[in-house]
Amino acid sequence: MIKSMTGFASLTREDERATVAVTIRAVNHRQLDLQLRSPQSLSGIETELRALVAKHVARGRVELSVSVQLRQTAGVDVEFNEEFARSLEIALDKARERGLVTGALTPGDLLRLPQAITIRDRQPDEDEAAKTAVAVAAQAREVVEQALIDLDSMRSREGASLRGDLHSRRTAVADLVERIAVAADEGRAAMEQRVTERVSELRVSLQADETAVAQEIVRMAARSDISEELERFRGHVSHWDALADSPEPCGRKLDFLLQEMNREVNTMGSKADGLRVSELIIAAKAELEKMREQVQNVE
Repeated sequence: MIKSMTGFASLTREDERATVAVTIRAVNHRQLDLQLRSPQSLSGIETELRALVAKHVARGRVELSVSVQLRQTAGVDVEFNEEFARSLEIALDKARERGLVTGALTPGDLLRLPQAITIRDRQPDEDEAAKTAVAVAAQAREVVEQALIDLDSMRSREGASLRGDLHSRRTAVADLVERIAVAADEGRAAMEQRVTERVSELRVSLQADETAVAQEIVRMAARSDISEELERFRGHVSHWDALADSPEPCGRKLDFLLQEMNREVNTMGSKADGLRVSELIIAAKAELEKMREQVQNVE
């Protein structure tokens, strides 16, 4: 299956416990190279996250970023210092007896006295904290997997575009090779005609062995015969369709197949004779090079 190695996905999910945000970027690379950034609270599922990525991505450089923001806030405990309040009340009563102060002590008065009231953050319950950590980890796994599905969809869409371009170029190359075959046949026939005519011209002045001359003409024709290369190239074209239609990642196999196709075209160019052969060989190699550049983007 032709699928692009490049893609992007971003997903955020919120619930009463936390907000989990996931961002995935994928680019070309020979192997699967995962760069994972996640908070320490998710270190326990890092192996699972890596396995999820490997399940969806065969190769490429993948940057996976996971962030977690807890929504629960710690409670507070408010402690009233009764001993301090009693001492303060006794002191105020004495002050009133002497006429130094009037009126009763209000709550606002107590709040202005740090010794009267102590406010402390409430430590979370260990069991509740453990439950929250498990729930958040499960949520992170779900978000990462959905983001990978979104990434896969984008890579498949780009792969369809790549497939269309590669298919049209493969068709063009196959057509060029068939034209090379025709030009090579014409060139071989012309070469045999030229040699035959030259031998006829020399026969008058030279005593030539007719059998030896005929055998040499056959050898020259055999050296310029590209039928084996043509059959192998046609086989590669058929194999291309099989690889492109397979559900398995095929980028490496297509790259190797293009090398083989290029090798056959080079051999045709070195063996075939004819006025149009060189021009067609150059055109075919140019299309193969463009195909190989595109295949570097295929997973």
